Parts: sequence; C-alpha cells; structure tokens
Amino acid sequence: MKSCVLLFLLALSGSAFAQVVPVPEISFRSIPDFLKLPADLYLGEAAGVAVNSKGDVFVFSRGSTTGPAYGASAAELLEFNSSGKFLREIGHNLYAWSFAHSVKVDQQDNIWVADKGSDMVVKFNPEGRVVMVFGRKLEASDEGTEPLKHPKPPLPPVDGLFRQVTDMAWDAAGNTYISDGYVNSRVAKVDKDGNWLKSWGEPGDQPGQFNTPHSIAVDANGNVYVADRGNRRIQVFDGAGKFLRQIVIDVPVLPNARAAIGKKPELPISGNQAMAPGAPWAICITPPPNQVLYSSDGFPGRIYKLDLDGKVLGMLGESGKQLKQFGWIHEIACPSENVLFVSELLNWRVQKLILEPTH
Repeated sequence: MKSCVLLFLLALSGSAFAQVVPVPEISFRSIPDFLKLPADLYLGEAAGVAVNSKGDVFVFSRGSTTGPAYGASAAELLEFNSSGKFLREIGHNLYAWSFAHSVKVDQQDNIWVADKGSDMVVKFNPEGRVVMVFGRKLEASDEGTEPLKHPKPPLPPVDGLFRQVTDMAWDAAGNTYISDGYVNSRVAKVDKDGNWLKSWGEPGDQPGQFNTPHSIAVDANGNVYVADRGNRRIQVFDGAGKFLRQIVIDVPVLPNARAAIGKKPELPISGNQAMAPGAPWAICITPPPNQVLYSSDGFPGRIYKLDLDGKVLGMLGESGKQLKQFGWIHEIACPSENVLFVSELLNWRVQKLILEPTH
C-alpha cells in the first residue's frame, strides 16, 4: 500500500470538502503466536481483550460452546500473563455466560464483562470472584424465552435492565458508563456503589441518538466517547450526557481493498453504516497524560489513530487472515500509545501490535 493517502474531512452537510490533509500509514509489527494456549483449549470468536496494570491480558471468547447448534451458550473469560502464558479461566460456567461481547479492566484491576446474550454486565475482583452484577437474564422457564425481537418502534427501556448490552468504561470518580446496545441504543450511568444514576439516548441518527452504540471510552477529563457504529461516527458527551461533538473518520478506500468476508460493500452505503469505511466497531483511549484515540472499522479493516479532537494522525492494517491483517476487530486494548491488543471475530485470535510511528 502507499505510504499515505488523502483524508477528506467533510463539512457537516456532507456536501463539500472542508480540507485535504495527508494521513500517514503507521509502520507496525505483530507478535507471532503471542497467546500460548494449552493443548486442549481453543479460542472461538475473540470478542474482547483487555490488559490490567501488571500487563496480564484478558480475552473474552465465544468459545467453550455448549447447547444446541443454534442458540448455544458461547462465552469464556481467559487470563494470560504479559508474555502470553495461559494463567486461568475466570467464571467457568457462570450463570451470566451466554454470548461474549467485551471485557475491560478498571483502575483498581477489577475485571468487567458485557455479555450481549444474557443482557448482563458482571464485575469480578482481581481474584476472579463476582462482586457486582448489572441487568438480569431471561429466566429459562419464561414463556417466549428466545432471541430478542426488534419491534419498531422499540419497546421503552427499563432502568437497571439492558437489551443486548455491548461495553463499559469509567471516569475518575468510579462511575461506570455502559453502552446498551443493539436494542435500547442508549448509555447508562451507575455510580461506584452500583446505583443507577441515569441514562441518555434513543434510536436515531440525530445528536444524542444512536444506531448500535458498540464500544465506549472515557478520557482523563471525564468526557464519554461512544462508538455509534450504525451511524458511522463517534459521539462525545460530558459525564452528564450533554452532547459535545461528533467525530467522523473519512479516509478514502484504495481500489484493491478487500472485505474480510462476503462481498465488498458498494459505496456509499445507505441505512445502517456498520460496514462503511470509518464506522467505529471498537474504540480505545490511551492512558494520560498524552491521550490518543484508536478506532477500527469492519471494512476495509483498518485501525485509525486520532487525537481527542478527531484529527486522524495515522492508520494501519487491512482486511485479511495473515499477521498484520484483520478480520473484524471487535475490541482494542491500548495500554500505551504504541502497544495495541486487538481481538478479531473472524480470525479467532488476539494480535499484539507494536507500532513504530514516524516522527
């Protein structure tokens, strides 16, 4: 690929080009066979990845599948040390396990997971014991217990309950922000003791509305970044839910770009923008003091490095199955500006990336 491409920043109307600036490609390498799995353990779709303060890596995999071929339970939380050696499984046969979506580690090294299938968020302490649960899964004895329907207009959300929850993040005060998710299309806020404080958002494409809030992050100033995947944008709010701005990633796609699976999408895409270039599947903000934002898309399979105002600083990667290629990055962990861990759905793996930016 060329060393750089042109970034077109569109005016908000989308009808005119605001400016044209070069976007460099970031040189990087992928550590081969980073995760050392035991002989009898396999990853399924690697939905989530996170790193704690010791460098241990947590992988939330759609593995350990049980049940019928359709509608099986698929969730397994694994821990590896900083060298990739397998340490343990956390929450074996946990009641919340249904369909893995994301894993995060907070400032106190507590491990949090969002399970899309059970509509639950679970907090583990560093020892791996459950200390807090949010939401509630459907009872197996309920009539009509089956995959959620999507009526339009959707049923109103209920405080304390989620519908296909996706992710979580924290501010300095310990408040948790939960992206809720495929159905409710909102952000929920709970305090450090687990008390429900508020929620904001609804389905739609206006400021403060969402079409699948898929990933969430908080910066050092307490601003909340929501990957509004279906609307192909990142929305930024203050901690009270006030809309501040939006970030749209517009980088041209090279003619030889491949789709990770299926047909190459015909651009422009109408309706749901999840497969549009720049649509944020996963976002991650590096630790302070000099924070940057990383975002990945499903097509053409790139990772973008941005400043917190939304300027694209560089990009890397493409769709594919080899090292340094990606098959639907579902979560990014960024313990530092130049070290990334990416979990992939289609390639059933986690890659550790070392970035080598040009100064």
